[in-house]
Amino acid sequence: MSHSFTLNGQPVDVAVAGMTSLLSVLRDQFGLLGAKLGCGEGRCGACTVLVDGEPVDSCIYPVANAEGAAVRTVEGLESHGEPLTRIQDALLEHGGVQCGACIPGVVMTLTALLETESSIDDSTIRSSLSGNICRCTGYQKIIDAAQAAANANGGPQ
Repeated sequence: MSHSFTLNGQPVDVAVAGMTSLLSVLRDQFGLLGAKLGCGEGRCGACTVLVDGEPVDSCIYPVANAEGAAVRTVEGLESHGEPLTRIQDALLEHGGVQCGACIPGVVMTLTALLETESSIDDSTIRSSLSGNICRCTGYQKIIDAAQAAANANGGPQ
């Protein structure tokens, strides 16, 4: 069966079974390797992408559910002509990136948060990241980075 959606701003069509995971489609059909297969059960967040602006665990998200939706991956983040977005810059500046396995999912989760909330505090950031597991950083550096990105000039994301 064929499934159509917008991927990083471009219309795409893919012929796979509807229950094929969005993660598999992104990686195998489009070569987008940013989202990672971590647990394969929707618990770790390494596979997080945005579907219509909402973070989803793409490892358990059927591609059929993306029909007609806008899917955005870490590869598709826009940065107004800059090489990195504010959250990516902040993560680097605050030491919130270590092994890199979870970071694309963290970036997408925080991108959604910064795009939807005008004011965020540590509690909001922690709640937002509850579906993302990071074994390296201890989270505080990620939270500091999110707060810095939220406080940076220039509006959302």
